[in-house]
Amino acid sequence: MPDNVLAAQLMVIAKEPVPGRVKTRLTPAYTPAEAAELAEAALSDTLAAVASTGVTRRILALAGSPGRWLPPGFDVIAQRGGGLDERLAWALADALVTSPDPLVFIGMDTPQVTPALLARAVEPLVAGTADATFGMAEDGGFWLLGLREIDPALVLGVPMSRADTGALQLARLHHAGLRVQLLPELADVDTAAEAERIAAVAPGSRFAARVRSLGPRALVTAR
Repeated sequence: MPDNVLAAQLMVIAKEPVPGRVKTRLTPAYTPAEAAELAEAALSDTLAAVASTGVTRRILALAGSPGRWLPPGFDVIAQRGGGLDERLAWALADALVTSPDPLVFIGMDTPQVTPALLARAVEPLVAGTADATFGMAEDGGFWLLGLREIDPALVLGVPMSRADTGALQLARLHHAGLRVQLLPELADVDTAAEAERIAAVAPGSRFAARVRSLGPRALVTAR
């Protein structure tokens, strides 16, 4: 194994970018088709960042079917379960069947993520200096969770899509006695204002290019 490749797994939890099924909070500022285009761009940026990070395994836990946006080198597994906590738990369990290596997962809502930031999440787990790595989202959720030892029970039952989801998930990790290393807080894409702000932070991304091509929309929902 090359020196710059870490024995770890990076997983993206995503939905197929289909109009009306993804990024619905971006409407009415964007049409459902435009929201899906932004979702595809965000997913493409996320997958590219993962593909450029030196790990032994890359996974896409997908609700839907792969498309042109999927680069080579990813194991695709289908999402299972009802609520998001169940789907996350099943994705962890399915990854564990193939490999017990440390695993970091992220969603498709932070196109500003970089390989360097992902490496910061993976390295402490591989080195054994942390049992978990965790990134809070600005809206109270979380954008990343990494585990040195994969345990689906650590996410199962955590209330998702709430303003306190991140705090509750972090408390679950601490209650389990894990040493947690925190990563920078990031904004995720839910509203038109957030889309434009994230595009400004990552101007070279596919997501930013798509936001620019569609034109400013934040004022549509701010009125």
